[in-house]
Amino acid sequence: MRLRTIGLIITLAVGLLLAPLASDAQQAGKVPRIGLLGVSPESPTGRAVLDAFRQGLRDLGYVEGRSVVIEHRWAEGKPERLPDLAAELVRLNVDVLVAGGGSAGALAAKHATAMIPIVFVYTADPVGLGLVASLARPGGNITGLSAQGSEFVGKLLELLKEAVPRARRVAVLGDPGHPASPMAWRELDLAARTLRVALQAADVRKREELESAFSAMTRAPVPGGIVVLSQPFTFRNSERIANLAAKSRLPAVFGFPEGAAAGGLMSYGPNVRDTYRRAATYVDKILKGARPADLPVEQPTRFELVINMKTAKALGLKIPPSVMIRADQVIE
Repeated sequence: MRLRTIGLIITLAVGLLLAPLASDAQQAGKVPRIGLLGVSPESPTGRAVLDAFRQGLRDLGYVEGRSVVIEHRWAEGKPERLPDLAAELVRLNVDVLVAGGGSAGALAAKHATAMIPIVFVYTADPVGLGLVASLARPGGNITGLSAQGSEFVGKLLELLKEAVPRARRVAVLGDPGHPASPMAWRELDLAARTLRVALQAADVRKREELESAFSAMTRAPVPGGIVVLSQPFTFRNSERIANLAAKSRLPAVFGFPEGAAAGGLMSYGPNVRDTYRRAATYVDKILKGARPADLPVEQPTRFELVINMKTAKALGLKIPPSVMIRADQVIE
């Protein structure tokens, strides 16, 4: 009898010891789900950033469909749909919500949930937008990768002025409804006063408005060039914008490398694809137990200057050596 009692005690003790292990094993067997919010995957640039994020996950050892599942929700080029799509991902109870679509996507995600961890990608001035308490200590359930606010926007104007010294008026192409637009304009106003150029707003909210915006630009007074703001709208339509700029014979400086690759004169800014690839690192840390509140917002440390010499020659421009020597890439 005593042996049977002792055996029962041992069995119960072993069972208690193994119960947490069984629970951990069950938890470990759960395939985490990542909610990915974006504006549009249809453009070449949209597909490129999606591929970059997937590559980042692969580099960390994740296999899509086996060790991780990605739930995509795309706004099909309509940023106003982002809040509803973010809410849909929250209802799916994803483990992490990756908010693409720039500032609009990040704000939509933040308003949708205060519980699910959020990683924003390529968002301008997250502190100014109220996304995080500070870059070092975000607080709450959200962190991610910043586009370093609007500080580099003034640099676009500087580069354009160096390439086109005669420019006295510069058009600024972008969506005035974008959350970061007021901040960008503040930086541009400061740079414009220093460079003694006048700024001319070229507001566009839809692709259909691009042609009329360029038609308006080519009427007197004609700007000496265009600064193309880094926004989801301009990013998706970079090829169309570059083509219209070439047709109008207006030098265009973009805030992202894809603009110069599409035929713009120059581009200066963080690499968007690299930012999406690095977002996978944040997702990995959160899935392994890190809290967004404790993960500092990452800022770009390197900005790329790309010069399209084919476009410069077509416009009859000679890029100064002082600009050429700073180029990270020259497109011949």
